[in-house]
Amino acid sequence: MADPYEELLKKAYSNITEVSDTAERFHIPDAKIYLEGKTTVIDNFIDIAQYIRREPDHLMKYLVSELGTAGKIEGNRAVFNGKFEEASITSAIRKYVDDYVICSECGRPDTRLVKDGRVLILRCDACGGHRPVRKRRAKTEESSSRLEEGSILDVKIESISRRGDGVVKMGKYIMYVSNARPGQTVKVKISRISGSILFTERV
Repeated sequence: MADPYEELLKKAYSNITEVSDTAERFHIPDAKIYLEGKTTVIDNFIDIAQYIRREPDHLMKYLVSELGTAGKIEGNRAVFNGKFEEASITSAIRKYVDDYVICSECGRPDTRLVKDGRVLILRCDACGGHRPVRKRRAKTEESSSRLEEGSILDVKIESISRRGDGVVKMGKYIMYVSNARPGQTVKVKISRISGSILFTERV
């Protein structure tokens, strides 16, 4: 029969996030993305959620909100309604990790999400730091709701599409900018809006 103390010790350890040797070893697995009819699939979705130690439902809820679509988990896959660029999904996953995984004090991923009343707290097991989880959606959606053809604005390029255009995510919209590279800030004019896609011209 197992020692009661050892059993309690094992139970306590099971509730503690394992501290990694170094933050540099933390690399989010590349999302395996492909189109399937009118949907976009992340084939290794559950593997990503397990690696970053977060509930798949929580990650899924964040991604459908960021992409402005509906979706569901099927086995190890996540399926989203609509066709999305790989860069847009990868960017959304990285934003999730920045907000809900990485400690802002020590930069490590050895964290847990805990509720303090109605506030969601990110608590770090490596350094003991903690902070409320940032919520950026309301501001982003408010600004994106005012977008219209002819609008001129400054945007910061987040990634590159398969065709080589710069990509910017603005609420439910994806903006494409020609001849732009990640990290560059450019002035553009919205020439056309088609569904959730913004086509632009450089100003």
